[in-house]
Amino acid sequence: MGDDRPRWNPPPVDLTRPSPARMYDYYLGGKDHFQVDRDAAEKILRDVPELFQTAQENRAFLRRAVRVLARSGIDQFIDIGTGLPTEGNVHEIAQAIRPGSRVVYVDNDPVVLTHARALLVDERSTTVIQADAREPDDILGQIRALRLIDFDRPVAVLFCAILHFVSDDEDPASIVRRFRAAMAPGSHLVIAHGTRSAGGRAVGTMTDAYRKATASVHLRDPERIESFFEGFELLPPGAVHLPWWRPDPGADLERATRWHFGGVGRLKE
Repeated sequence: MGDDRPRWNPPPVDLTRPSPARMYDYYLGGKDHFQVDRDAAEKILRDVPELFQTAQENRAFLRRAVRVLARSGIDQFIDIGTGLPTEGNVHEIAQAIRPGSRVVYVDNDPVVLTHARALLVDERSTTVIQADAREPDDILGQIRALRLIDFDRPVAVLFCAILHFVSDDEDPASIVRRFRAAMAPGSHLVIAHGTRSAGGRAVGTMTDAYRKATASVHLRDPERIESFFEGFELLPPGAVHLPWWRPDPGADLERATRWHFGGVGRLKE
């Protein structure tokens, strides 16, 4: 990246509390986490033995959704709450199908920002900004200042495993609506959200573990998650538990979990 890109000063890393981004990295088999994150994850694992599998399912859904959108002609992506870089990042998937695709990653975790900046140092069509998912106007303002995304053309906005860190008081639906108002016809919305479908004890364990983290988790019923697609027409097969959204050939759905729910919607014209 050139010097014309916005500069940022990451806050110090808090090693006294687990970070959702670093915990997720641990779930995916990454190396960018600390003992406090591993301890929190291991406590969840006692009641949620499928924990690591659910993270893989969420990531696999993200990859499938981006491939579908890139093949349909979308070449602009905004990934909100991107998390730590891993195999098959949005810009890698999109650009493999549609070279020149533009991607803006959004996160507020200092470790995420450090690694993302290092990964993208030579990228001209992809960048990362420091912002909070709960502040859509700030995100949109920063993106417009970059002039990397053209909001007069279709764009895909991705909320994968991030809206469940937004409380009801913070109104996740209003955040989605704010982005919807900025999106051109033909744009798409991608949502992956944790649910309460796995059962009471597991959900209680998950909720308690994240209550001690830098961001608490707010799992919701599938019907509530589907309501976030207001104003969008859901692509087949609609809003479903993620393993059932256009599974790859040979996917073992008998072992699939129901921890995450979501889909892909196209902005109604």
